[in-house]
Amino acid sequence: MLALDIRNLTKVYPNFQLKDVSFQLEQGYIMGFIGANGAGKTTTIKSMMNMVRTDSGEVHILGKNMADHEIELKQEIGCAFGDIEFYTRNKLKTLTDVIKRFYKNWDESVYSGYLRRFGLDENKKVAELSTGMKVKFSLALALSHGAKLLILDEPTSGLDPAARDDLLDLFQELVSDGEISILFSTHITSDLEKCADFITFIVDGRIVNSAEKEEFKASYRLLHGDKSKLSEVEDRMISYKVNSFGFTGLIRSSDFDMVFDTVSGIKAATPSLEEIMIYFTRKEADHV
Repeated sequence: MLALDIRNLTKVYPNFQLKDVSFQLEQGYIMGFIGANGAGKTTTIKSMMNMVRTDSGEVHILGKNMADHEIELKQEIGCAFGDIEFYTRNKLKTLTDVIKRFYKNWDESVYSGYLRRFGLDENKKVAELSTGMKVKFSLALALSHGAKLLILDEPTSGLDPAARDDLLDLFQELVSDGEISILFSTHITSDLEKCADFITFIVDGRIVNSAEKEEFKASYRLLHGDKSKLSEVEDRMISYKVNSFGFTGLIRSSDFDMVFDTVSGIKAATPSLEEIMIYFTRKEADHV
């Protein structure tokens, strides 16, 4: 079954548009949702959750249409949107006592376990928490009512490397039985290299690619070559950089002719997620 099925989401703002955003997430997997700041990740997530009224498109979660089953489905969804900027003078316990009333499957023992794991003190006020601890509190709330789909927007933002590593291990634990699925929006691509099964890449409000992680990376090639060879590939490349050592640039595998492997001065390699993002962002900047 599909945990998430997004079909042609469109939202028009004066200076930005989501344009026919579509992708799917199979149940029991982690999908990394990547893109530069302002690419449309948060707008897509808020549109999926009906926090933003879209102009067109459909969202199906766990086989049901969000528009027709919103209240029911939100019992099955756990959300964490990074930082918490509301009710900062209240204690965590006060906020939790209000929030848990909305979930019929709230599990106090699970919640207490995450408080211990994350080192959270319920008697602290939100204003007393670091950015990383606010993220952990959001996650503790999201994980404590039996959600089958976790939608996390920049969940590792503000966490130190050790805390991020612990969180990524937790995500992999959660999906191990095939019941829980995670959509994980982030610009920290190294986190996705470790834990994601699938990658969906959004650029300027459009989905550029959505595929299994290794397949996603293999659909691009990173070229390195002498400046004198740049003219042979320049027109096919997404973007490139030139320095005193030559050029480096990104090209789609479908545009990559194997003859380049034999041309003196040009080498090809599979890029990292970070490199793919960098060169697509560079392309957008070049067109501004």
